[in-house]
Amino acid sequence: MANTAQRSGMTATDVQKAAVAVSAVFLLVGVLGFIPGITTNYDTMSFAGHHSEALLLGLFQVSILHNIVHLLFGVLGLALARTFDGAKNYLIGGGIVYLVLWIYGLVIDKDSSANFVPVNNADNWLHLLLGLGMIALGVALGRRRTTATTAR
Repeated sequence: MANTAQRSGMTATDVQKAAVAVSAVFLLVGVLGFIPGITTNYDTMSFAGHHSEALLLGLFQVSILHNIVHLLFGVLGLALARTFDGAKNYLIGGGIVYLVLWIYGLVIDKDSSANFVPVNNADNWLHLLLGLGMIALGVALGRRRTTATTAR
């Protein structure tokens, strides 16, 4: 993104920088979910479903599918962060997705096949914070399109 901004004589906006930062965190979490030791009970990780007892940082229930979703969400964010509107939409839209996941996690039976990602209580509260935080970033930083020119 920096090279594109430099070639056009513009720097990334704050909303684009926030989208890149959020995307980087999702990529990091997706990778960490595949590392034994950082993910406890790694040997119990399943592709999908609530039977996976693998816990990222010993707290957040993960599966192979869950980690892949984090990686894809991070890649999507990096792609959308290339433009102001894309970055804003990623943060607000992604925040809405995470609020829906929070509600979903509250209403499903965690021991049923509906818990296919899987999620636990720690994931639910993280989804709430992520949803609210991403929406707040998208709204606060996406209010006006201000692009600074590079230093002359």
